[in-house]
Amino acid sequence: MTEVRQIVHELLAQLGSSREARQYLKEFSDTNKARFAVIKIGGGILRDHLEELTSALAFLHRLGLIPVVLHGAGPQLDEALTEADIGTKKRDGLRVTTEAVMSVARPLMYRENLRLVDALENRGIRARGIQHGVFQCRYLDRENYGLVGEVERVDLDAVESAVRGGAVPVLTCLGESPSGQVLNINADIATRELVWKLRPHKVIFLSPTGGLLDRQDRIISAVSLTNDYEALMQKPWVHSGMRLKLQQINEMLQRLPDDTSVSITSAGNLTRELFTYRGAGTLVRKGESINVHKEPDAETLATVKQLIEHSFARTLRDDWFEQLHEPLILLSETGRAAAVICKGVDGLPYLDKFAVTSRAQGEGLGAAVWQVVTARCPALYWRSRYTNPVTPWYFLQADSSNRDGHWVVFTIGVEDAAGRERCVADSLARDSGWVEQ
Repeated sequence: MTEVRQIVHELLAQLGSSREARQYLKEFSDTNKARFAVIKIGGGILRDHLEELTSALAFLHRLGLIPVVLHGAGPQLDEALTEADIGTKKRDGLRVTTEAVMSVARPLMYRENLRLVDALENRGIRARGIQHGVFQCRYLDRENYGLVGEVERVDLDAVESAVRGGAVPVLTCLGESPSGQVLNINADIATRELVWKLRPHKVIFLSPTGGLLDRQDRIISAVSLTNDYEALMQKPWVHSGMRLKLQQINEMLQRLPDDTSVSITSAGNLTRELFTYRGAGTLVRKGESINVHKEPDAETLATVKQLIEHSFARTLRDDWFEQLHEPLILLSETGRAAAVICKGVDGLPYLDKFAVTSRAQGEGLGAAVWQVVTARCPALYWRSRYTNPVTPWYFLQADSSNRDGHWVVFTIGVEDAAGRERCVADSLARDSGWVEQ
């Protein structure tokens, strides 16, 4: 017990938030041990970040959390094929696997599997390499792809046996045909099939990039498939492996509970991604629709009022909503994020309230609501206390800002200086709607 407390204290010191970490620890501890998490490890992580990876996995193991690990070895195979002077090509993001390619790929995958197992055991962590027997496959399309498998069945016996014995299962992305032919499986596809069978609490892809990247190679913090997927798939920088990864994640989440998410992060940020709301990388969720209510019913209004009061830890007056001029509510499907807009000075929209639950803050749900707000209101103004934790984010969204005492007034799309001055004056004079404390 003393050792566990020390581990928890170490975790809290790393993350700086006891509330978040303790909450997630409880969630994970209440989960079936074999279904805590599936972690897919890219070959680049194994090659260049093995120390960070094994450190993170060892830390989880000390907390009693045993993930199911599946790894690829793409970069290593590229190098080995070049050295062997064996040509290789990819089609639709998949490696065309000839017999010559397989003659190199198979022993290389075994070596990489054992290398990770050995590295974990050198840290005092039990690990079991599982190289066969999990993925039963048929040929995907032998003429076009060669020895590439399409998973037909996933057998978890070896995986669950390893976890019961306190060992981290380490899987290769190799499968077998009914005749015993070893077939290559794209690691993202293998992860998808494993997740569908296992239905873990968390799904994590470890990548050297630390997440999905935008055109400027910056990490996209959150992706809502409902709102972002189609647009992302049209972007020219979403191609090859990234495109396939996004496709597989989309397919994966469609067959999982709505609250399931997929995280793409780096080995060094694995702990932060697991135990903090904000995470560290790209969080991909199904997402949810944002509903617009011009004349909200009593139930909708009660949901919004409760959300706002909980988020701000304050009480709204009963007449708050009725005092707003031509109010409009934007509410997420699950009621975890909302914006309240009304008509303000010069007929411009005024953002009276904007709230997101703490658990949803790292999901991109607030950003999804904000996107709808700015789409409906290309000109907008609002105020926020300078000490509000969300104020730094508002600075990034706004065209202009004006600080006056405790308040900062923001505007978007208000072009003339006189108009902005009127927005500032109106914002500072507004009744907040809170019950005086």
